[in-house]
Amino acid sequence: MEKTWNNRAWFMVIPVLLLVAFSAVIPLLTVVNYSVQDTFGNNEFFWAGTDWFTEILSSDRFWNALARNLIFSMIILAIEVPLGILIALNMPKKGLGVPVCLVLMALPLLIPWNVVGTIWQVFGRVDIGLLGYTLNAMGVDYNLTQDPVDAWITVIAMDVWHWTSLVVLLCYAGLVSIPDAYYQAAKIDGASRLSVFRYIQLPKMKRVLLIAVLLRFMDSFMIYTEPFVVTGGGPGNSTTFLSIDLVKMAVGQFDLGPAAAMSIIYFLIILLMSWVFYTVMTVSDAKSQ
Repeated sequence: MEKTWNNRAWFMVIPVLLLVAFSAVIPLLTVVNYSVQDTFGNNEFFWAGTDWFTEILSSDRFWNALARNLIFSMIILAIEVPLGILIALNMPKKGLGVPVCLVLMALPLLIPWNVVGTIWQVFGRVDIGLLGYTLNAMGVDYNLTQDPVDAWITVIAMDVWHWTSLVVLLCYAGLVSIPDAYYQAAKIDGASRLSVFRYIQLPKMKRVLLIAVLLRFMDSFMIYTEPFVVTGGGPGNSTTFLSIDLVKMAVGQFDLGPAAAMSIIYFLIILLMSWVFYTVMTVSDAKSQ
């Protein structure tokens, strides 16, 4: 008996494919088109080939911005992942404290990125900001608009405040899914708190930690709005990440060809590093099972 195929399901998929093509594929093809051409205005384009890619990859400006991005992402992961695990471990699992803690953890995630940047920009001002004014009153020479170290500390603290909650909520979801029988068996065996974490809680959180690391890496590597609002990429170029440099090149300098080439390189770097993160962590997870 021949198997019949029902092609009516395509009518449900086609709108999604059209939406993806309109919102992602067409803009990507447009950027690719700009990356291999040059224009002098009046909608006149000239073939440039790979000249823009060569120019970007040979410029110190690109590599310095990439280095700042990598350093920032590594610092963010080194702080937010352990801190998120620690907070999730100490959150209540039952009672009235559960909804209260979940709401408090979710609040920073509900604030738009540009509002977060504005909050911390005002917060760090030395004249009216609570943080800047208090630190200077205590004798600490703090000024995020003039000192690169202060600018970096402020941007990192802002990101930790804004996004650690995401790691907390993901880890908490992994913890509450662990059956009580595991804890009861560990209690009977006399296992220590560290042993319970190492052999019960951490293995059960590995999958959600994979998601947390991937999300936080991609988001921190693509960060734009918050540092742009707080520091504008300064002092100097100390907090000019790839995203900020790309916008300056495309909008400020109107160098569409180099900006398009840089955006494609930027996209490929994110794709490659996310794949590396995913591959390493999934292989490690498979070996531990």
